[in-house]
Amino acid sequence: MKTMTTDELINLLDANEDLNIIDVREDFEVEEGMIPGAVHIPLGSIPERAAELDKSKEYIMVCKAGARSASACEYLESQGFEVINLEGGMMAYDGELEFK
Repeated sequence: MKTMTTDELINLLDANEDLNIIDVREDFEVEEGMIPGAVHIPLGSIPERAAELDKSKEYIMVCKAGARSASACEYLESQGFEVINLEGGMMAYDGELEFK
């Protein structure tokens, strides 16, 4: 499984790269803020919502600490998606936040 550090992600965000970020935390967790541009798909909804994703794109998966996003990565990889797990998740991320 490919991984990315939060510093690498922040550098890509600062460079205005076109990123596909999926936040797999629960509703109450995303209320505390999300990475700008991230799409919220709770981990339990990934299998039923995978059809909404584009297999030609690479997705960066995010959760609180990295374990749930790793599970999401494993599932999506098994379905033929290109995914990257954000190491340390939101606990390690100290960049800009967006509130929805």
